Amino acid sequence: MPAQVVQEVLSAKGDEKQYPAVVSKVDGDVERLGIEARYVASLKDIATLHQPFLAEVETELLPQSEEENSVFQKNIWHREMAAIYLIEQGTNIYKDYQRFIIHVSEKPKVEVPIREVQQIMVFGNIQLSTPVIQACLQEEIAVLFLSQSGQYHGHLWSAESRHLENELVQVAKRDDAYFQFNVSKAIVYGKLMNSKQLLLRLNRKRKLREVEKAIVGISQDIEALELIDNLDTLRGYEGIGAARYFPAFGKLITNSNFEFSLRNRQPPTDPVNSLLSFGYTLLFNNVLSLIIAEGLSPYLGNFHYGEKQKHYLAFDLMEEMRAVIVDSLVLNIVNHSLFKVEDFDIVPSTGGVYLNQAGRRLFIKQFEMRMNEEVSHPDLQSKVTYRHAIQLQVRRYKRSLLSGIPYEAFLRAM
Repeated sequence: MPAQVVQEVLSAKGDEKQYPAVVSKVDGDVERLGIEARYVASLKDIATLHQPFLAEVETELLPQSEEENSVFQKNIWHREMAAIYLIEQGTNIYKDYQRFIIHVSEKPKVEVPIREVQQIMVFGNIQLSTPVIQACLQEEIAVLFLSQSGQYHGHLWSAESRHLENELVQVAKRDDAYFQFNVSKAIVYGKLMNSKQLLLRLNRKRKLREVEKAIVGISQDIEALELIDNLDTLRGYEGIGAARYFPAFGKLITNSNFEFSLRNRQPPTDPVNSLLSFGYTLLFNNVLSLIIAEGLSPYLGNFHYGEKQKHYLAFDLMEEMRAVIVDSLVLNIVNHSLFKVEDFDIVPSTGGVYLNQAGRRLFIKQFEMRMNEEVSHPDLQSKVTYRHAIQLQVRRYKRSLLSGIPYEAFLRAM
C-alpha cells in the first residue's frame, strides 16, 4: 500500500499583536476600526489552493486506461501539494539538503521540497529521522502523530513558535462567562444550522417523513437558542439536535450494503460510523494545525471542557464544519458505492470496525477533494476552498478574542 502526499496549504500568519481588553468607548471604536483594516488586509495573504494530487509509491500497475490520467501515478510530486499523509507501515522519511525523501522498502522514492510542506500526518509505524524533526521545528511544520486507524496521539511543534500574549488572553477569557457563552452559542447555532441544511438539501426530492420530522425538530432547537442563558443548557440543546440529526442522516443512505441508525464511537461498530470517525479525525487535525499556525493555544476552548488537557478549541471550531465537510462527504461516497465491505476490518477484541489501509487511502483522497472544493464565505468576495473557510473561521475566533468582535459561525448556503 502506498505512502501518500496530499495537498494542504496554510496561509501566512495574521497580525499577532496584543490589544488591550478594556478601552474607553471612543478609543475602542478607533481601535476596532484599525483591527478591522488589518484583518481585511491579512485576508489577501491567503495563498491560492490548487486541486489535490496524491504522490504515491505503488508496485501494482493500474489498468492502462486509468493509469495515464489517474492521481495514483508512481513516484510523482506536484508543487501544489503542501501536506504529507504517511500511511504505509515501515515508511522512512529523511532529509537530503532542502528536500524530504519518502522511502518505502525497495519502492521508488518520493522527493518533496521542504519549502512546500506545511503539515505531516504520521499514521502508525513511520520513521522520521532526526534531521527531518529538526527541519520541521525550524520551519514550523506541524507533525501530527496518529495510530494506524487514525486516533490522535500527539503533535510536534516548536515551543519557540508559541505566542504567549495570545495565550494569556485565552487564559483570561476562561473566567469570562459572557465571552465563553456567546462564542459557544454561535458554534452550536452554526452546527445546528448546517446539520439542518444538509438534511433539507438531500431530502428535497425524497421527502422522507422521518427526515422532515427531524428538520422541524432541529428548527425548533435553533429557535430555542435565543432563550438560553447558560452553557449547560446550551450543551443540552446541542445533544438534542444530534439525537434528532443522526437517525435522519441514516435514512438518507440509499446503498443497501450500508446501514446507519445511531452514532457510536470508541469504537465505531459499523462501516458508516467508521467513515464518520475517520473523517472527523482528519477534520480535527486540519483545524488543530490552523489554530497552531495562527498563534493560539488549541487547549483553551469555550464550549468543550474536561479535567484532562485536550485540544478543546479544536473540538469547538470543528463543530460547525462536521456536516458540511464530513457528513455530506460520507453520504456521497456511500451512496455512490465507492466503498465495499472489504474495505473495513473488524477488531474481535472490541468489536470495532475500522477502515483498512486501502480504505484509508481512498478516503483520504476523497477528503482532500472535498477540502479543496470551493464555497462562498462572507469575509471574501471570491469563493474559497473549505480549507480556507476553516482558516477564516480560526481568524474570526482570534479577532473576537483580541478585539471583542462577536464570533460568527460558518454557514453553508443551500
